[in-house]
Amino acid sequence: MSLDRIPGDANLYIGGLFSLRRKDALKKADITHVVSALRLPLDNDLFVNFKHHVVEVDDVDDENIIEHFTNSNAFIQEGIDSGGGVFVHCAMGKSRSTTLLIAYLLSHPPNANANLTPESALSLIRQTRPLAEPNPGFMEQLSLYHSMSCPSTQAALDAHPLYQRWLYQRTVEASVAAGVAPGVEELRFGDEGAAKGVNLAAEQGTTSTSSQNGAPEPTISYRCRRCRTPLATSAYLVPHSPKSPGQCAHLHLTPLSWMRPELEQGKLEGRLECPNSKCGQSVGRYAWQGMKCSCGEWVVPGMTLGRKQVDEVRQRERPRGMGGGEKI
Repeated sequence: MSLDRIPGDANLYIGGLFSLRRKDALKKADITHVVSALRLPLDNDLFVNFKHHVVEVDDVDDENIIEHFTNSNAFIQEGIDSGGGVFVHCAMGKSRSTTLLIAYLLSHPPNANANLTPESALSLIRQTRPLAEPNPGFMEQLSLYHSMSCPSTQAALDAHPLYQRWLYQRTVEASVAAGVAPGVEELRFGDEGAAKGVNLAAEQGTTSTSSQNGAPEPTISYRCRRCRTPLATSAYLVPHSPKSPGQCAHLHLTPLSWMRPELEQGKLEGRLECPNSKCGQSVGRYAWQGMKCSCGEWVVPGMTLGRKQVDEVRQRERPRGMGGGEKI
């Protein structure tokens, strides 16, 4: 298996496990640092002449590889800055090693004018390594990493709302796959995050917008149609891509604290009722396994308000809280 150089000024190489036994090739490439992306027993004698960093991951779609990006990027950059060469390998030099190199290239473009995406970075690697091909789950994580503007530290990654939401979705999916709802300790409520300073707009993949005169666009408040109790605002909507034109019949939300009594019952699906004890009107439904929107898109988890059960009110200021009869 060959040792292939990544196009660009950095002395960066990719290959498979067998390439570690090509001592002459490694010496010719001036390799000083090696990144091993696999979960296998390794012969330590192969690494005595190198600084070595191990990323223990399997080549499967649901492996969390994004959590390793900041450390592997820092190690690769250390090797580049030292004036040596860096060799990144997995078993075949195809999926895991390519994924780590794409993450590095996204955060450290080969030139100042490069505006790489996961796809264009993969194309760059394929110029010298045609077989490079991350599995679909890794490509999704690279897209997530790119959408987060490539956090440079582990703390920044761990605190990023998009990453937190992705981890939460993984927890939900694991619970549903086992045939149970997420446990009480695993529930996350969007408005409780807001109270702690979490940027909910960023978490949902949206950003606040301003009108032409610089004023913020009105927030939309959703209220129970029967009693006018506030239920949510547009800041808590989960965006999705409708497969057909027209307005969706349901509003998809992140879980909110007024849903707690129902969600803590541990059911996989059920109805959502207005939190006003004097009302109790059915305003939506939920399904942890997801639900198909009227537009055709499948949204996981499914937490919805029916548009026919709520009124929409545009406002300039966001309310202080959700549910429980608070007036706006």
